[in-house]
Amino acid sequence: MIDTHAHLDGEEFNADRDEVVKRAREAGVTKIFIPAIDLPSVDSVLATCNRYPGYAYPMIGLHPEEVKAGWRDVLDTMKPAVYQNPAVIAIGEVGLDYYWSREFEHEQLLAFEQQVQWSVETRLPLMIHCRKAQNEMVRLLRRYADDLPGGVFHCFTGNAHEAEELLQFDRFVLGIGGVLTFKKSHLPETLAGVAIDAQDTTASVPNVPLDRIVLETDSPYMAPVPMRGKRNESAYVRFVLQRLAQSYGVSEQQLSDITDANVRRIFGV
Repeated sequence: MIDTHAHLDGEEFNADRDEVVKRAREAGVTKIFIPAIDLPSVDSVLATCNRYPGYAYPMIGLHPEEVKAGWRDVLDTMKPAVYQNPAVIAIGEVGLDYYWSREFEHEQLLAFEQQVQWSVETRLPLMIHCRKAQNEMVRLLRRYADDLPGGVFHCFTGNAHEAEELLQFDRFVLGIGGVLTFKKSHLPETLAGVAIDAQDTTASVPNVPLDRIVLETDSPYMAPVPMRGKRNESAYVRFVLQRLAQSYGVSEQQLSDITDANVRRIFGV
């Protein structure tokens, strides 16, 4: 299993980061990918990954909620880490987020487009955050579709139509996390094309093929059932794996092998 999105550098893990990594290893997690969200987190992400070489991998980008009036200076300062550090495996966490406010809507679009251009130039994949902005995001990405190396639509929680629209970008996959396990989640049906309960392993042709999915936690946020309400951590990605395997009617080992292969295809690690 690979956790493709975990904020392991965050202060939530300052007291027990080594123990969190130890539990992840014991749970079968073989890699953890860590995204920057702003300028200070570039240093914390790189330091965390240096602490766990060959296990934690850095992604560098400016999160849309962190885009403010001075975003150009932030990206100018951030850019060398993207272009000059061979350890960086992706540009992220980047994208658009209009959930709380559209105050910096235009700035978010400009910052996202600049980082999309970084992806084209560096051939590093994108780790994309999108909330209440899929139309705008898709419209922007279509201008670069032929040149993009690929990436992940992080924390996908949409419907079948939204999944289909995103999967038109054929080098991209959907990042699936703890929401899949929530009692009222529609994701199992959206992804696998059939509602499956704990006693029913009937499968149909899925809306989203397994070769278009990767696993994630987004820890410390959005812990899966049965850990919901607690601080999330990478070890809990196994609960996402279990629910996803049940939804598709495949073994957990099959699903782990397929999603790991998807990660290697996109990120090269």
